[in-house]
Amino acid sequence: MREKLQLSFSEISNAIKKYPFPKADLVIGIGRGGIVPASLVAHQLSADLHIVFVSYRDDDNQPKFPAPVLLQELDPDHQTGRILIVDDVSVSGKTLAALKEKLRGRQVETFVLKGKADHVLFPDINSCVHWPWKNEVYDTR
Repeated sequence: MREKLQLSFSEISNAIKKYPFPKADLVIGIGRGGIVPASLVAHQLSADLHIVFVSYRDDDNQPKFPAPVLLQELDPDHQTGRILIVDDVSVSGKTLAALKEKLRGRQVETFVLKGKADHVLFPDINSCVHWPWKNEVYDTR
């Protein structure tokens, strides 16, 4: 298995501070992986933050379903203004596209740290990344 690229929290935070984001009134973070990036982006943009959970891939990054499954309905109060959907990584773009489709008719753009989206923080990174907020499990036996 290839070793994952290590990025520090400071490197990511500094890159987010410098990124030319589109205007957004609401940041929708995709839970689990998108919670921290969405929080950083919402803070940077002084925008409201809402987290939604979508299930598509397992912990080994393999699809669990034929298409992403939204695990909750979107609150109509969180569907107004300019919306930026944020996740950590988008491999195929399907999760972002599924959520964007749910918000059809609204002004929506997507942002990821790595992968496929309207906006990508690290477009030149092609390897796997160890995000600093991911918990590691250690065998203490």
